[in-house]
Amino acid sequence: MYRGKITDVKGIEVGHAQNLEAGTGCTVVICRKGAVAGVDVRGSAPGTRETDLMRPGNLVDRVHAIVLSGGSAFGLAAADGVMKYLEEEGVGFDTGVALVPIVGGAVLFDLAYKDSKVRPDAAMGYEACVNATAQMVEQGSVGAGSGATVGKLLGMESAMKGGIGTASLRLAGGIVVGAIVAVNAFGDVVDLNNRNIIAGARDPKTGHFIDTCKYLMSTNEHKTSFSGNTTIGVVATNAKLTKEQANKLASISHDGLALAILPVHTMVDGDTMFALSTGEVEGDMVAIGCAAVEVTARAIINAVKYANYK
Repeated sequence: MYRGKITDVKGIEVGHAQNLEAGTGCTVVICRKGAVAGVDVRGSAPGTRETDLMRPGNLVDRVHAIVLSGGSAFGLAAADGVMKYLEEEGVGFDTGVALVPIVGGAVLFDLAYKDSKVRPDAAMGYEACVNATAQMVEQGSVGAGSGATVGKLLGMESAMKGGIGTASLRLAGGIVVGAIVAVNAFGDVVDLNNRNIIAGARDPKTGHFIDTCKYLMSTNEHKTSFSGNTTIGVVATNAKLTKEQANKLASISHDGLALAILPVHTMVDGDTMFALSTGEVEGDMVAIGCAAVEVTARAIINAVKYANYK
């Protein structure tokens, strides 16, 4: 059944865990049989795990999970719980003496949203795995999107709620491309058709959108503060990709961020995209790249569309 989610890619499972009172959480994307993986880090304030392993030329070419987490660098601990769960499930890289789950990940900064003392940890990562499903995926203020916000030009007071969103497309020849993105951007989220702002920085007096890019270019005086940002996500496909192609797909998917977030890849964002290939069908890389851009942008829109603004 086609659902318009990243889990439309056969073999991909997604699970969320969160502490809504503290305003943080994590999301795990699992591929139990392993997936060829790539990554591209574009933001200038990243927090990541196992990204070097995904580079072409390195030994291991498959990962078993990607963790998207809040909590800034503290949130990288969620991957420990994912490793524990996958080891118990008999999933991992066979070293001869133990199965070692290969778990990549990236974090966003949500410490300024509610309780900075509560962060995703190994227990929350494990819980996300227990909650993982290949069916419907909840969107909005859940998982890694729990404490996400967008439009922080003037600080948290003028920001709006971000979240996590997903989308997918079916292409000719049985190819499926899906994405899941946790949107915690410094910039504004814009409509794909008319470029109007749909979530972003608002004037504290009028409540109207400020338009972050125009404001920055018109004043050239604003000092962008480290108020907590970064958009992170995963693109997955059932198409057969080499490690080099997976890295290229991760790179291409950033065009989806550029379509939906303005400005993007700033000095105060750690924007990172992963790509996974389950390798079931042959496909054209150019077509797959086009779809990756589209589903990434749609996932970003869904993240703020389903966010809880209460």
